[in-house]
Amino acid sequence: MSFLLRLARLIDWINERVGRSVMWLVLIAVVISAGNALVRKLFNTSSNALLEIQWYLFAAIFMLAAGYTFLRNEHVRIDILTSRLSPRGQNIVDVIGILFFLLPMAGLILWLSWPIVVNSLQSGEMSQNPGGLIRWPVKMLLPAGLALLVLQAISELIKRIAFLTGHGPNPLQKKSAGAATEDLVATIKAQREGGAK
Repeated sequence: MSFLLRLARLIDWINERVGRSVMWLVLIAVVISAGNALVRKLFNTSSNALLEIQWYLFAAIFMLAAGYTFLRNEHVRIDILTSRLSPRGQNIVDVIGILFFLLPMAGLILWLSWPIVVNSLQSGEMSQNPGGLIRWPVKMLLPAGLALLVLQAISELIKRIAFLTGHGPNPLQKKSAGAATEDLVATIKAQREGGAK
């Protein structure tokens, strides 16, 4: 079990880094969107590439942060029934959900999407809009994001089984609502202090 828990920590570390990096894409998307709107209003012109990069960035944020969201236990839940269960019962429901729903669904979508991505890459598929972008990078986000989600599902499965067998803490114990923001602020402060030395 200790090897599996180390593997879970490695997967958590990967998704933590990816998730924190993806946060910057939100800022980039906002800047591009605002810049595009200003150019359109001031100069009565626009660029299909700028319009497309906005939805490429949205796709990247949505897909690449799926594993991070699962890691932080911030994904959407329907707690009407599970909130009445004990922590053990909640973890059993999650194990069943991961094994019989999340992993098969993600595996099926990965299997079905991969030929589409490969075909787009091999053909050099371009946007049909004049001045548009190449398509394979945005299509690659689907298998990349699902791969990160599958990895995180494996990590969460390990942590839930560890809890159920008495080898680890309850992985469903949520942090306070502002914990993600507080963590980000603490990280920025630590980086500043490290850079000042």
